[in-house]
Amino acid sequence: MLAGGVARAAEPGDKADHWAYRPLAKHAPPKVTGDAQGLNPIDAFVVAGLQARGMAPAPTADRRTLIRRLSFDLLGLPPTPEEVAQFLADESPTAYEALVDRLLASPHYGERWARHWMDVVHFAETHGNDQDRPRPHAWPYRDYLIQAFNGDQPYARFVAEQVAGDVLFADDPWAIVATGCIAAGPWDESSQRDIRDDTVDKKIAQNLDRDDMLTTVLATFASTTIHCARCHNHKFDPITQAEYYGLQAVFAGVDRANRPYDPDPAVHRRRQALLARRRQVAECRLSLGESSDERLKIETIRTETTDARAANENSADFGGAKGNNAAEGKGAIEIAELLDPAVQSKVAAWEKTHAGLASAWTTLEVVTIVSAEGSSPDKLADGSVRFGGKLPETDTYTMVAETSLTGITAVRLEVLTDDTLPHAGPGRQDNGNLHLSEIYLQAAALAAPATAREVRLENASADFDQQGWTAAMAIDGQVKTAWGIYPEVGKPHLAVFECQAPVGFAGGTALTFTLEQQHGGGHLIGRVRLSATTAAKPVRAGPALPDEVAGALALAPANRSDRQKATLALYVLGEEIERELSALPPPALVYAAASDFTPEGSFKPAKTARPVFVLRRGNVNQPGEPSTPGALACLADLPAKFTLDDPNDEGARRAALAHWLTDRRNVLVWRSIVNRVWHFHFGRGIVETPNDLGRMGAAPTHPELLDWLATWFYEQGGSLKQLHKLIVTSATYRQSSRHHEDYAKIDAGNQYLWRMNRTRLDAESLRDAVLAISGKLDRTMHGPSVKQFVEKPGIHVTPIVDYQSFDVDSPASLRRGVYRFLFRTLPDPFMDSMDCADASQLTPTRNSSVTALQALAMLNDHFMVRQSEHFAQRLRTAHEQLPEQIRAMYQLALGRDPTKNESAALAAYAARHGLANACRLILNSNEFVFVN
Repeated sequence: MLAGGVARAAEPGDKADHWAYRPLAKHAPPKVTGDAQGLNPIDAFVVAGLQARGMAPAPTADRRTLIRRLSFDLLGLPPTPEEVAQFLADESPTAYEALVDRLLASPHYGERWARHWMDVVHFAETHGNDQDRPRPHAWPYRDYLIQAFNGDQPYARFVAEQVAGDVLFADDPWAIVATGCIAAGPWDESSQRDIRDDTVDKKIAQNLDRDDMLTTVLATFASTTIHCARCHNHKFDPITQAEYYGLQAVFAGVDRANRPYDPDPAVHRRRQALLARRRQVAECRLSLGESSDERLKIETIRTETTDARAANENSADFGGAKGNNAAEGKGAIEIAELLDPAVQSKVAAWEKTHAGLASAWTTLEVVTIVSAEGSSPDKLADGSVRFGGKLPETDTYTMVAETSLTGITAVRLEVLTDDTLPHAGPGRQDNGNLHLSEIYLQAAALAAPATAREVRLENASADFDQQGWTAAMAIDGQVKTAWGIYPEVGKPHLAVFECQAPVGFAGGTALTFTLEQQHGGGHLIGRVRLSATTAAKPVRAGPALPDEVAGALALAPANRSDRQKATLALYVLGEEIERELSALPPPALVYAAASDFTPEGSFKPAKTARPVFVLRRGNVNQPGEPSTPGALACLADLPAKFTLDDPNDEGARRAALAHWLTDRRNVLVWRSIVNRVWHFHFGRGIVETPNDLGRMGAAPTHPELLDWLATWFYEQGGSLKQLHKLIVTSATYRQSSRHHEDYAKIDAGNQYLWRMNRTRLDAESLRDAVLAISGKLDRTMHGPSVKQFVEKPGIHVTPIVDYQSFDVDSPASLRRGVYRFLFRTLPDPFMDSMDCADASQLTPTRNSSVTALQALAMLNDHFMVRQSEHFAQRLRTAHEQLPEQIRAMYQLALGRDPTKNESAALAAYAARHGLANACRLILNSNEFVFVN
């Protein structure tokens, strides 16, 4: 929610009295004379600016130029000769508009504009910094962007999803993926994972991590240099240090980590409903435990799911879709529901079917432990034994336990997790796995060790059986088979073995357990606990029953109190939920904003929002006042403080920021996006600094046009495709790039658009275009990124990457550039030479250089040489004669026929140096590399 802290009206001379913070002005398109009358409103603003400076727009570009310009602009791909011919032949007055509609409807549009957005949020698939470890699950965010652009996601929802989609749109699995925006930037693994929480260095790392998150969000969506206020009030813009740390507080409970999601919406909805129901059961158990018997008679225990954090009666309309929760699974669990005959019949059926699970287990006291290979045993307070020290290939543990139990019907072996084990265990293998080749049991009277006899074990069962490595294999007499627990590592597991005959001696029994791991590979048990039971058979493996559940089961149903009946019902409902969850397909993973994830080293979820303080001079050793979540107070009538029902609710903080960003009164956001789109179409924004609309940024060349576009965009529902169409159908966009000597003296940088800017193909468009022309482009969409390099083994977490040895004919080489695996510290040399973005930095605008290195790369890079050969083969396959091959070469690469002189010159060159070298020559021409 937004409340309080409304900005005062700016007065002349204030920092807030800056064009970017003022409300959007309603400017009507100006009146112009001449040919611009009646054209697109954009043209009225542009022509008025030109006429005021004694200039006029350039004539419309020819159709070949327009289709090539439009195709690269909207798709990042060249038009085919057939598409060019079709457009040239279409004499309809709506031919150009139809072309625009067709290109906007292409799935390749989403790929092109997703690549732009990845620059803006500095997306990459490695951590960066000194440990540039890969992020194998980062790519779904890229696929989300492609889908969002292709689906023309209303911009308000597009923003909200990337800031708080998991909270606001719980029914949509891709809204979880969208929060990859927050996690897109670098992450300091060595400081976050390997340093203790109570250190200054860890606090610095967390402070810098939050800084990157809020900088990404504010720069991307509001074009604001918020990071300049980290150490002091912003020197130029009306942003205080307190506001900066209020925005840090928004992200104080979230980290970057892998989190599960279900790409299938139906599975997602079902899982979310089950998880909500699981939380209800857990909370009801807690409430039941805290309630007196008297209270049970007069009250109903009510619970609410933690998903209530997203409920917000003031939820904004994000492009026609309200922020909402998954409705299924919400509500309260009442005692009457738990005591209902239908639920109690479930309890009875469960009790009958699972009688063997209700066994009471007694932990055995281990008195002696021997490791055949010298592993070091350590007895723990819970009765378990942990092994360490040497890590041999195989080992045999012999443990003697003493017990007073008689009539033992089964023994239980628990393999437990421990922070000292790889992946927390329960095994000692480097992936946390273990193998139990065989388990043997002997029993002897304590007073007469000579009475020792073998106890035959049978009917093995386990809570987890890996395919081909089941608990039954631990009693099959074959040491090369085993019970294994991979891939369910990092969790405790148990196996139960029934005794063929009851075990136990009056006066006490010594039980000798022999645990063998003879399979090899160091798959040793890390931590183990032994138990026994005297329950009637069958005895099956299952989770240990809570004391209150076991106590209720010990009574006949007629003798159970309402509390005990409710306790059993909650347990049975919980079991039912777990069975349904385990039956669902395993979820996928995405590297995104996360507040609940598997700990790694000292990198652990915050659970609740971490405290944030205003840091004097940005120094973590000088904390000042505590910060509460909020935003900026420089926008008229837009509240800057957030009122939250639960201050510890991490998701509610981000949801409040999403509402603040997408509010109609947030003029920074609406000006930012139209300026950003304008920049990508013209090579320069109306404001030349797309990430900075503040006082240190550039002034708008057409301020009235900027406000008109922002207002139009909001009122049209935030459709980016309609914004593209409005821009590219303008006469301004369709101008030729013809030079005018007199106008260049007035406006050398073409700020006022008296012609169209000539632009060089960006790295991805250039590479994709070469593949398309050679006929080798793989247009497969989505999925994991392709590694266009050879990865070599090394001892450091940063891989050793060799781009030079990569096979340029491999399938991975033929995918579009947007699907390329992106390293931060190890960029592709070819793409880097073509000014590809540095993913360690936010890149609102790419460099567009012309260097000798580029020319050398275009001539000599293995990719270019090989694709020139494929291009030549394509020409030879389609045409037998060299003149036809030259003509097809020009049509494919340049979208036109060659002149007579060009054809003759290139034919002579091909005859002397080969057709492949002629193809390489044409791919190095300015006409191919630049778009007019």
